[in-house]
Amino acid sequence: MSAPRKILTVFGTRPEAIKLFPLVHALEADPRFDSRVCVSAQHRAMLDQVLAIAEIVPDHDLDLMTPGQTLDALTARALVEIGKVLDAEQPDWVVVQGDTTTVMAGAIAAYYRKIPVCHVEAGLRSGDIHHPWPEEVNRRVVGTFAALHCTPTETARDALLRENVDPATVHVTGNTVIDALHWVSEKVTREPQLARGLSELEQRFAGKRIIGMTSHRRENFGEGMQNIANAVRQIASRDDVAVIFPVHLNPNVRQVMNAELAGLDNVALIEPLDYPHFARLLDIAHLMLTDSGGVQEEAPALGKPVLVMRETTERPEGVEAGTAKLVGTDADTIVRETFRLLDDEQAYAAMARAHNPFGDGHSAQRICDLLAG
Repeated sequence: MSAPRKILTVFGTRPEAIKLFPLVHALEADPRFDSRVCVSAQHRAMLDQVLAIAEIVPDHDLDLMTPGQTLDALTARALVEIGKVLDAEQPDWVVVQGDTTTVMAGAIAAYYRKIPVCHVEAGLRSGDIHHPWPEEVNRRVVGTFAALHCTPTETARDALLRENVDPATVHVTGNTVIDALHWVSEKVTREPQLARGLSELEQRFAGKRIIGMTSHRRENFGEGMQNIANAVRQIASRDDVAVIFPVHLNPNVRQVMNAELAGLDNVALIEPLDYPHFARLLDIAHLMLTDSGGVQEEAPALGKPVLVMRETTERPEGVEAGTAKLVGTDADTIVRETFRLLDDEQAYAAMARAHNPFGDGHSAQRICDLLAG
């Protein structure tokens, strides 16, 4: 029997950790592989929450996050430090997911050493290098040289083929975030204490329809974030709704939201949620307002409509399927579309019942089989 293939999985943020922990679990349970994990800790606290719930102890923790870090400084540190890990580990494959600075730096470090890269959630494209920024360029860079492109959908596969990526290297696997959501939902069912932190808010807002909210995109900093805050203020003026808003740690988000929304009776500005509590928020929400990518995939898995507060999305499948709708950052548009879903039962039902195009919960196993060759 041949020696197991050494797989080094590299990630650095909470969304990456959520989407990769099902694959790490699958690799660790599979005798075909020697699984190793390297985290950059590009985001420290929110990453650690996922590592804890998923019971993953990294083999390498680079702890790169610094206050007010710039993209160029982070990129340079990540490239050098991940390179050192690669030299020490000599893996057969490097696995990255998505479009963060860690993804780009980790993939380039592997490319410099001629180590093949597996790109999970490959092929997402908005078509605008400034929306989302810098993620659109990060994922395009990795798409030029990855040896294995694991796309969540046919649309993502087609995007890569239009860029002349070798079709033999492109495989539709579904999105591992659905694997993760199923896993954590089952865990919370077994261990309900993991998500009891929202109980007080659930009681406080009993009888109201809860709107779940996330916002953190760089391209929305400034005027966009102000507009989003204004929209939430108007939405929360209704007696029949409540907004639960885990506020991102970035001061460009916190300062605006605290200034505009703190103290409103129907708005709960809370600390970022760990994954079990976020899954609980998705469960109790009537609909989601977000500029996040992952929420566009997760919420439809639970039948929750998503209004996407961005000008573009690299997940057009959700829009096409009817599970999500682009509303931009114009306050009037956000308010109008939110009220439409609150007041028009048919419009709500059409989005809530639409088929989720992003996966069936078996993506991690498909990727394992591809890595085994």
